[in-house]
Amino acid sequence: MSRPGLFLSALAAFSSLSWARAVDPCAVVAGQLFVLPADALACWKSFPFNETLRQNVLTNNIARVFDFFTFEDYYLDSPPPFQESTANIRAGLARINTTKYKTDYDFNIDLYNFITQLNDGHTRWFPNCYGTYQNLLPAPVVSLEINGVQDVYIVPDLVDFVSLLGPGLYTRLAGAKVISIEGQDPYSYVDFIAKTVSGNYLDHGVRVNSVFSSYRLSSADYSQRFGDLAGPSGVAQTSLTFQVIVAHSTKVETVTLPYIASYLGANFTDGPSYWENNCVATNVTNGVDFKVAGQPKGNIIDKSNSKAVGLPPQFEPTLPTVGGAEGVMKSYILPGNKTGVMFIGSFEGDFNGFQNDTQSAIAAFQAAGVTRLIIDLSNNGGGFVCLGQFLHQYLGGTRIGYPGFQSTNRANPLARKIVASDIALGLNDEFTFYTADNFAFLNGTQMPADYDYMTPDVPIIVNGQVDINSQRFHDTCELSFVVPIPATPPFPLATLMNEKEHSKMVVFGGKPLEAVQFKGMAGNQVLEWFDIDSEIKTANRKHRRSRYPSPFAHYNSDPLAPVDLLVNGDFRHNWRTAWSFLNENEPIAYVSELPQFRFPYTVETYNNPQNLWLFVEKQVLA
Repeated sequence: MSRPGLFLSALAAFSSLSWARAVDPCAVVAGQLFVLPADALACWKSFPFNETLRQNVLTNNIARVFDFFTFEDYYLDSPPPFQESTANIRAGLARINTTKYKTDYDFNIDLYNFITQLNDGHTRWFPNCYGTYQNLLPAPVVSLEINGVQDVYIVPDLVDFVSLLGPGLYTRLAGAKVISIEGQDPYSYVDFIAKTVSGNYLDHGVRVNSVFSSYRLSSADYSQRFGDLAGPSGVAQTSLTFQVIVAHSTKVETVTLPYIASYLGANFTDGPSYWENNCVATNVTNGVDFKVAGQPKGNIIDKSNSKAVGLPPQFEPTLPTVGGAEGVMKSYILPGNKTGVMFIGSFEGDFNGFQNDTQSAIAAFQAAGVTRLIIDLSNNGGGFVCLGQFLHQYLGGTRIGYPGFQSTNRANPLARKIVASDIALGLNDEFTFYTADNFAFLNGTQMPADYDYMTPDVPIIVNGQVDINSQRFHDTCELSFVVPIPATPPFPLATLMNEKEHSKMVVFGGKPLEAVQFKGMAGNQVLEWFDIDSEIKTANRKHRRSRYPSPFAHYNSDPLAPVDLLVNGDFRHNWRTAWSFLNENEPIAYVSELPQFRFPYTVETYNNPQNLWLFVEKQVLA
C-alpha cells in the first residue's frame, strides 16, 4: 500500500489535469482483464510529463546507480560476437534528459527501451506504472525443421493458447507455415524483435530463441512461454500481419491478427486511482536501514515476469518423477535406466530444499544404476549464486575445489565509502552485501568483516577508460550448504560443467546458420534498487532526518547517493563481475561459448521435454 497523501505530495504537477472530462481513458479499461491495446495505451498516456519526476528517476537515481554497474565501460565497444550490445550509457542518459516528452509514459518507455537494449537482464529499469499490461497475440511462433528444412511456423498447439483468450480466434492457423511477418522474411522479423524488444541476453542468438515460444518449469508446474513476438511487455503494437500457408493447403493467405492487452496490475477505477495504486512509490520501493529496521538483509534472486500458459497435457513428461520436488526441479530416469534427467527451472525458492532435492535425485539415480546425466536448463530463471555453485560442486565432488568464479565489485567512490562505513559501524554479512565476510580470499579463507577489500583498489583499462575495481575474491557459499558434498563425483566428469569439467553443451532452436551461445545472463550477482539503497542507508551514507525507522523517512544524502524514488519502480543492476576460468582477465559475460551440439526443433521435440531428452540421450550420450 502507498503512504496516504503521497500521491498528491509527489505529483503536485498532475493536479492541474482535469479528471472531470467526459471520458477518463483509465476508467474505460478499469476492471477488465483483457482490453484493446490502444485503450490501455490511452490510459497510460493520460498522465502528462513531469520534469520533477524525470529528475528524480533519471538524474538523481538511475544515473547514480549506474556508478555501481560493473560493465559500463565495456559497453562503449562490446567485443565480438556481442557488438550489437554497444552503447555509450552516459550519452544515452544525457539524450533522455534533454528530450521533450508529452507524457510521463513517453519518458519512461524511452528510458525502459534504452536500458533494455543493453541486453543485460541483470540491468533493467522496471517502471511498474507502465508494466501493468502485457500484449498477447493468439499466434505464437516457433522455428521447426520439417522434411530437412527449417521454417517459422505458428505453434502447432495454438488451440491451447486460444482457449486462454476465448473461442473462435484463428484455431485453423495451428501449425501454419509462416511466409512473412509484416512484409518481411519471418526470420528477418524475428531478428528485428530480438534486436529491439527482447533484451536480457548479450548474445543475439539467445535473444532469437527468446522470440519463439518454448517450454519452462515455473514453480512446480510446466508452462509454455508465449515468446517475445506473441507476449511482449507493453502495448505499443495493436496487430501483426502474417502471410501463411495453413495445414493441408498450398495457398498463401494474408491474415492480420489483433493483439489483446492482459492486465497484471493492481485494481483501479479511474486515472487517479490507477496512478495511486500502480505508480506511486510503495513501502517496499526504497531501501531501509537494516540496523534499525528490525530485519536482516534479504537474499538476492532473479525475477521473471514472462506471461505463460500451462504446458498442454499431451506435452508433459509421462515418466514418474524421482527424488524430491521442492518446486524448481523435477528429476526423471529415462527408459533403460542409463540416463537421469534433472530439469531445473531456476536456482531460487527454498535454499535448503534445493540441496536436499539434489541429493535425493542423485541417490535415486545411483540406486537405479544411472551412469549419465542430462541437466535441462531451458528458460531457467536464475536465482541464488550459491545454489548454482552447490550443484556444480555436488556433481563434481570435493576434488574440484572452489566451484565458482573469481569476482569483483566496482570500486566507485561511494562503494568505497560504504565499505569503510560498514567497518566503522562494526557491521557484518548479516546486515550488508558489501562487508568482506560475504567473501573469501583467493586461497579460500573467509575474509574478516573489518577487512577493506576496496583498499588498495585495482584499476584496469577497458575501452580506453580507467575502470576501478575492488580486489578479487571468492564466494563463501560452502558455509551455507546443509548437504555434505561427496568426495567423488557421482557420474563421469564428461557430464559436468563446461569450463572446468568440459561437459557436453547442447542448444536447440534459433535461426538457421546463426550462432547461439549456450549461456544466458552471465554477470554474477544482481542488486535490485531496494538492495543497493538499503546498503547505502545501512552504512549511514543517507542520514535520516526522522528518528523513526520508517522507509518513507527523509534523508540528508551523501551527494553521490541515489535519492529515494517517488514512483513505483526498480532499477536493478549487475553489481558483481565474474571473471572467466579460461582467461581471468576477461569477464565470463564477454567470453564466446558456443555449444558442442546444436539441433533444430522438430514437431516431435518442440515443446515436448521428454521427447527432447530421449533425442539427446540417443544423439549426444550414446
